Amino acid sequence: MFRPKLPTMPQPTGTPSRSTVVEPTTITPGTPIPPPSPGAPAPVASRATVQLTPGTALALVGGGTAVVLVLGTVLVSMLLAVAVTAASVAVCAVVLRSLLASQHRR
Repeated sequence: MFRPKLPTMPQPTGTPSRSTVVEPTTITPGTPIPPPSPGAPAPVASRATVQLTPGTALALVGGGTAVVLVLGTVLVSMLLAVAVTAASVAVCAVVLRSLLASQHRR
């Protein structure tokens, strides 16, 4: 029961087929491309410009708004957690202070 049982390897069924022979292809050179004339100046690579369409701008504004809302929600919830913790610690301190003060008066 606790001894592992090793699976048996499946045996191939049928006869293996021969692979087809792949023959190399020959590359035939086409017409050569003439080199650019030396008189024409080479085009200067300019920086790619970002084009904002109204749809893209709307998507960016919507995404930014969503990020701000989510981040604000997270930060407010963390601030609320800290405030609740501080209030509970303050209540515990007041209760302990009153208990200790009442014991010293007796």
